[in-house]
Amino acid sequence: MNATIALLPGDGIGPEVIDAAAGVLEATAARHGHAFALTRSPFGAAALRAGEPPLPDGTLRDCRAADAVLLGAVGDPAYSDGPRERRPETGLLELRRALGVYANLRPARVWPGLEGGAALRAERLRGVDMLIVRELTGGIYFGEPRGRSADRAEAFDTMRYSTAEIERIAVVAFESARGRRQLVTSVDKANVLESSRLWREVVTEVASRYPDVRLEHQLVDSCAMRLVSDPGSFDVLLAGNLFGDILSDEAGAVVGSLGLLPSASVGGSGGLFEPVHGSAPDIAGRDAANPIGAIASAALLLRHALDLGAEADSIERAVGTALADGCRTADLAAPGGPALGCAAMARAVLDRLA
Repeated sequence: MNATIALLPGDGIGPEVIDAAAGVLEATAARHGHAFALTRSPFGAAALRAGEPPLPDGTLRDCRAADAVLLGAVGDPAYSDGPRERRPETGLLELRRALGVYANLRPARVWPGLEGGAALRAERLRGVDMLIVRELTGGIYFGEPRGRSADRAEAFDTMRYSTAEIERIAVVAFESARGRRQLVTSVDKANVLESSRLWREVVTEVASRYPDVRLEHQLVDSCAMRLVSDPGSFDVLLAGNLFGDILSDEAGAVVGSLGLLPSASVGGSGGLFEPVHGSAPDIAGRDAANPIGAIASAALLLRHALDLGAEADSIERAVGTALADGCRTADLAAPGGPALGCAAMARAVLDRLA
């Protein structure tokens, strides 16, 4: 297969983890007889520093022309207090909207060998393997009106969802559950929010089309508690943009580190794939980042954008073997224990691809 993959290294540790993921993609392509053309474009604060907007026109053209996009990280404290159009994160929201990727898939599982190093007791982590399906282009991140009063005495955002937006993300969740353990947990705040009442009604209607999948509704606050008290009880967790963002970060702590979590944003053209972690500017340039989230995102890219399931499986097996063999970056290592740098962890995965 010939494919073009647009790489957006972005900010902070983004270039480091993208280098790691790109190396794994190239090695996988070589092993399986594929030809991947990898392009690199400025994005986020890296684009702002070059005098461009956070999503330059040329970068968007590259992304639209590619078969898939792999993003490293976005965010820089130097731009956090600027106007909205000059914030790196605005580029990410614009890119998601431009590509039409409305479904964010965030798998979270406990890898073999990591049960004892996570925040929870090992017995509580047995069988933890969940998929968080997050609606990505609606909700409070995009709802209008939004703004501040002229005197800065108040600010406001709008939580807004349409029936069509809820229905299409619910279908993704139920279709995903059919290939897993046939359980969807839909998260809302229907006891308070009108948008959540509509969410619950529409999800219930969609569930009637999937008699083989069980549906349960859960309020977001009790879901957050259950995520740490009984994480193995979740299969597919369906949530809106804000709730899904928060809960998936919590899931990172449950399984051992946010640095392990990949994500796939699909439903539009090609797809956008990125690790769940942020730009981590405090460790940028120190070869201390965990590249597993980016490498696993590359596996999701192969599976969801290029329909190369066997190749994706090979990457995930290599990641699992490296972790089972005791390879650890600083976020996974025991206090005072040995830790691999970002590049060394990538090499450990590459060594196990064969």
